[in-house]
Amino acid sequence: MRNTIQVSRRGVLTLPKELREKLGIEDGGVVMVEESVQGIYLRPAVAYPVEMYTDERVAEFDQVEAELGRHLAAKGRK
Repeated sequence: MRNTIQVSRRGVLTLPKELREKLGIEDGGVVMVEESVQGIYLRPAVAYPVEMYTDERVAEFDQVEAELGRHLAAKGRK
């Protein structure tokens, strides 16, 4: 599939609907862009949410781990 698309004043590109559908790029999807000798290379990307753990959240993990350790010890599995 070959298309000509226009770059807006702000540098925005609009990918044709058919191409987005074919590549599985949904509304709000992420696309990787790379520069190469041949030009610009675009491809769908995957973005995963990242949780920044607070001290309180780390304490929750520690508590659950300690409870699991006590449970396993009681079962003779530690």
